[in-house]
Amino acid sequence: MLDPQLIRSQLGEIAKRLKIKGYQLDVELLGSLEARRKTLQTEQQELQAKRNSSAKEVGRLKAAGQDASELIGQTAGLGERLSKLDHELESVKNDLDALLAGIPNIPHASVPEGKDENANVELRKWGTPRDFPFSVLDHVALGAGLGMMDFEVAAKITGSRFVVMSSALARLHRALIQFMLDVHTAEHGYEETYVPYLVNSDSLFGTGQLPKFAEDQFMTATETPFYLIPTAEVPVTNLYAQNVVNIDELPIRRVCHTPCFRSEAGSYGKDTRGMIRQHQFEKVELVQLVEPDQSWTALEELTGHAESILQRLELPYRVVALCGGDLGFSSAKTYDLEVWLPGQAKYREISSCSNFEAFQARRMQARFRRGQGDKPELLHTLNGSGLAVGRTLVAIMENYQDDNGSVAVPEVLRPYMKGLEKIAP
Repeated sequence: MLDPQLIRSQLGEIAKRLKIKGYQLDVELLGSLEARRKTLQTEQQELQAKRNSSAKEVGRLKAAGQDASELIGQTAGLGERLSKLDHELESVKNDLDALLAGIPNIPHASVPEGKDENANVELRKWGTPRDFPFSVLDHVALGAGLGMMDFEVAAKITGSRFVVMSSALARLHRALIQFMLDVHTAEHGYEETYVPYLVNSDSLFGTGQLPKFAEDQFMTATETPFYLIPTAEVPVTNLYAQNVVNIDELPIRRVCHTPCFRSEAGSYGKDTRGMIRQHQFEKVELVQLVEPDQSWTALEELTGHAESILQRLELPYRVVALCGGDLGFSSAKTYDLEVWLPGQAKYREISSCSNFEAFQARRMQARFRRGQGDKPELLHTLNGSGLAVGRTLVAIMENYQDDNGSVAVPEVLRPYMKGLEKIAP
């Protein structure tokens, strides 16, 4: 959530900057609600002061044995008017809060302009796509040939956009998770974390998924609903909701493996083949909470942590800066890592690394204190996939395939596979 004081003082400038995200701020509505709030609040304060002053004068008159009935009569309607004002002010504040909750984060000055992913800016590439001397297969055909990946049986037991994996391919999927966790904990200084896979609505509001993206969530039918997490970002960042940490605890780095659940609303017809866009998938998520003046350095660092996994797996990839129109609701700036998929002959997203500045922290009141007695300040939050496990598996299958339909196991993963070098039909 944006700082209400900033909105009041720089409404026109904020509206201009939000256009980079393709968001049209209703300046007229926001201005009228804010003016109404200010008028009601001023009247409320004046009436409260008048009532308090009158009460003191009534007390003084009674103490002096004088008649206070005239003054009591003059102020008899103040309580009723104040009660009405309270309700009006609460209604206006609720309207303002609802409007503010739907305003996205302001893009950083370095975010390129553009309407969609076609305007994203490539920053760098790593690795060279392999030149195959045979016709490559995509991961769906490879999985079927191995007899270890089945989308039809998954559809039978659940529905579309699910998969069943077995044997060495299922083990490779698990090995990737363990490998990522080991690297991020042992080398990058993240604390491994286990969290619930169900969260409440406050948690989703805190990280920005609610109220705007309610249709993307899977929700239980219980009296008080829970939501299946769309990413570990939600529960891990919310560990610090309504909390004040000491400055010597910063930076906070957490890594968490979870399944993720998304309804993929609005993605009808997109990536219907294979594992690229599913309702259930695995991720190893990196989350950082830092001092405000450290968040941009932290973004570069976190992105590097995610890149290191791709480099160790020797998977060609590129880093792109998302343009305003492709930037997420809560993000001030995002780098996407896109891995090369021979089966599609294109780079596809495998990780998004974002700096949210104080946007999430303000929604969830996650703060830190510089010293004893100092006023708490809002943290800056960041996260990124390190990496999306299913898409990493897809990239390995397609980049490490052989002409006989087998898939070589990347060298760094072989210790997790009991030395297995190749997955064959």
